Amino acid sequence: MLVRVLLLLASLTIPTALCAEQTAAEKAGFASNLTIYLAKGAPGACGPGCDRWIAIEGEIDANAASRVRRFLAGVKDTQRPIYLHSPGGNVEQSYVIGRLLRSRKAVARVGQTIATACAAGTQVDAACLKAKNAGGEIEAELTTYHAMCNSACGYVFLGATSREVAPDAALGVHNSRLVFAIHGHPPEALLAEFRQRRTASADHERAAYIVAMGISRELDDLIHTVKFENLHMLTRTELDRFNIDKRPLAETMWRLVKGARPYISKFATLRSDNGPSFRTMEWRLYCDSKNRVPLMFAAEIDEAAIGQRTIMMTADAAPTEEAGGRPLRSGKYEVWSGSLDFGRFRAIMASRALHVRETTQKPDETADTAKFDIDTTGLPSAWTQLEETCPPATTSQKPPWPAIPPPKTTATPSAAPSP
Repeated sequence: MLVRVLLLLASLTIPTALCAEQTAAEKAGFASNLTIYLAKGAPGACGPGCDRWIAIEGEIDANAASRVRRFLAGVKDTQRPIYLHSPGGNVEQSYVIGRLLRSRKAVARVGQTIATACAAGTQVDAACLKAKNAGGEIEAELTTYHAMCNSACGYVFLGATSREVAPDAALGVHNSRLVFAIHGHPPEALLAEFRQRRTASADHERAAYIVAMGISRELDDLIHTVKFENLHMLTRTELDRFNIDKRPLAETMWRLVKGARPYISKFATLRSDNGPSFRTMEWRLYCDSKNRVPLMFAAEIDEAAIGQRTIMMTADAAPTEEAGGRPLRSGKYEVWSGSLDFGRFRAIMASRALHVRETTQKPDETADTAKFDIDTTGLPSAWTQLEETCPPATTSQKPPWPAIPPPKTTATPSAAPSP
């Protein structure tokens, strides 16, 4: 009888903006409706041997699931990765989309697709959205830098069977907000009772969905503690503990960083051998000077490790030529700085991986060795971008580390939180 009295429509979403201008999502760089399309980039754009992907971006609207279902029905390649970039939106729609991804055993990653044909600086104007919705394959680039999948988008992401969040991307969570469309003037007590029942039902549905996707109940417990007005960016340790992204090593793409002295950079987070925590690391390659390529490596210090550490790096194409040495301590980071001759650097660019070996010499004269590989896919194209921006070499250039801020362990996108 409650429906007769109230005629209420309740959904887990944000209210529509009451203006003729852009919505809040569009002002933050997102379209007000979810957009899904095929994208194609340069070789290795989405990883080794991968140059095509599915882009899902924008606010999750009330009809998003039906469009996603129709689109996915026409894509036979179920292993084509899906890149998500969304501020959130309708939670109930996100559950449906997440289950669609689960039925495809989808590979999902947090990343922003940048269509090359769209006007500079925008991806949500009318002409760009028309091209993305035309049904063809869009020439595009991918970036994980400051890419986000917040709130309701996170539930879509959880539906995939393979999930990857790069160290410079973000997966944000918070509690949802009930929005009611009320007709008439129902008694306040009756309205409060309905709100309580609907909130309890929504909480139960969210908890059941999270468990069904194989995610720890701890995530639901955390969401309960985060107010709708706030947004909590999941840390690498939480991503691992909640069974969202269990990779012991997560990497960013190689990325050009412009400035007075530009460089290309790559971040990685590595699970510590001494516990569930992760260390953040960064590699930087600078413009060449006197036929050599300056290389810097920085890593958070593992406080649980005792002894002097040495880092050495080799490439597939030159396995006997090593670069590295003993890093110096700078605050909570260990920093090594050196340079590569062009022969060694070309060997790195011709290789699929940079092999890293960290050796810790203990006081009792024993040693611990950790080995891991860093993907070099995308390094040649990033280096080409760097060469195009390199200023003329001067003899007065000073080493930029540690004057340039060390890597941060948590990405913080600039867009405002949304459901």
